[in-house]
Amino acid sequence: MSHLSRAKEVFDIEIAALRAVRGRLDGAFDAAVDTIVAALRTRGKLVLVGIGKSGNIAQKIAATLTSTGSTAVVLNSVDALHGDLGVVSDGDVVIALSYSGESEELLSLVPAIKRFAVKIVGMTGGPKSSLARFSDIVLDARVPKEACPFNLAPTSSTTAMLVLGDALAMAVLEARGFKQKDFARLHPSGAIGRALLLEVKDIMRSGGRNAIAPESISVKEALLVMTHAKSGSVSVVDKRGKLSGVFTDGDLRRHMATDEDILGRKLADVMTRKPICIREDALAAEALKIFNERAIDDLIVVNRLKEPVGMVDSQDLPKLKLM
Repeated sequence: MSHLSRAKEVFDIEIAALRAVRGRLDGAFDAAVDTIVAALRTRGKLVLVGIGKSGNIAQKIAATLTSTGSTAVVLNSVDALHGDLGVVSDGDVVIALSYSGESEELLSLVPAIKRFAVKIVGMTGGPKSSLARFSDIVLDARVPKEACPFNLAPTSSTTAMLVLGDALAMAVLEARGFKQKDFARLHPSGAIGRALLLEVKDIMRSGGRNAIAPESISVKEALLVMTHAKSGSVSVVDKRGKLSGVFTDGDLRRHMATDEDILGRKLADVMTRKPICIREDALAAEALKIFNERAIDDLIVVNRLKEPVGMVDSQDLPKLKLM
């Protein structure tokens, strides 16, 4: 078998494993989500514990939970019996990972955990194992087989627990009403944080850099306004100062091909009506979405009165490290 064929076989085995686990999801999953949400509402936290590869998966699940607003910590099974058990408090939820459900180090910790007023969610491939018996809720992570040719190295099983953990985290996120702005608050650094924390008013061109012209002026006059603002477009307003249209460099080129008198035309006759715009208090992420979905170079920013107050130029986004 070639390396490529072997790789595809591993994918097929692990995909089949995920489908098997997905097919067994039942009311226990709902119970786990409800239990976790209830604990978090009363200032409880999630304590994840596992041994070996399961411990590695526990680390990742805890990181995902924490980054999406669910307080989670990882408890080392060995160190727990030598003082680290102090991280556990009444009202917490312990998520214990062991594929066999018979890991000696983990099972030796369970009686000590049971002394606290906590709920234990067991994530295991052994629904009749010792861990399952000690758990209040059991999430079945059984897989048909490992991707290892000897069916020994944890591969499919750890992937299944990882995805099950992701599913748990996303269900809890939704149940708790966690919003995009909450995600931004927890990720203040990097491109994600900038895109989510910034509002459109923080990145728009305003003042002298924002080209605005009334409907009544000519295209030639509008071009002077655009040149002064160093802008590729001009927001067109009616007599009340409300946004009524937009005129761009592209519009000029298209009209010049068929209209020799375009420079003398009134903006009202050649502008694009009902242009795409965004509120100044919208998140910068919303502006990014519009640029990704629409073939435009400039996005008009309006206030609550529909008056143009700024312009977001797509060329500015890389400078702001938002793309």
